[in-house]
Amino acid sequence: MIGSSTRRPAGQRLAAAAGLALVVAAALFAFGRTHTPNYDSSLFGRRGGDANLLKAELGTALQCLAFFQLILALWMYRRLPGAGAAPRRVPLAHRIGGAVLFVLSLPIAYHCITAYGVQTYSARVALHSIAGCFFYGAFAAKVLIVRSRYLTAWALPLAGGALFSFVAILWLSGALWQLTRP
Repeated sequence: MIGSSTRRPAGQRLAAAAGLALVVAAALFAFGRTHTPNYDSSLFGRRGGDANLLKAELGTALQCLAFFQLILALWMYRRLPGAGAAPRRVPLAHRIGGAVLFVLSLPIAYHCITAYGVQTYSARVALHSIAGCFFYGAFAAKVLIVRSRYLTAWALPLAGGALFSFVAILWLSGALWQLTRP
């Protein structure tokens, strides 16, 4: 009975995941607000507008990958109309896609936080900055939730949906804006 007495109830596990998400988001927000922006910061050797264009292109790839992740998740949980049961390779592809998504996001986030920090001078910029902080909080929570077998059935789709939503917000408020402005 030792194993059963050490398990925390699902509510505590959900609270821990939510707490982790908030701590990560708050830490990134605090760093971004206190960090002195370096507008000369480069991304793979590109500076200024060229770096922002590269981030927009990488962000668009990230949004496409997030959409692919959503399709795979729907397929795994038999919520993709007409697709039937997912083959065994689909969960592995979803895990690999998630890892690639995370790694692809890092240079974008690193440049954003070092070059600009967290800024709130306009609604678009504030939304983008805060969504970026919460993206990594949601990612940390999803990793914790995915590792737990004793949570309610809606916890994992909620975490995945939050991640997809933050990627969409980041793309709309950053990459799309950058790619469509005159």
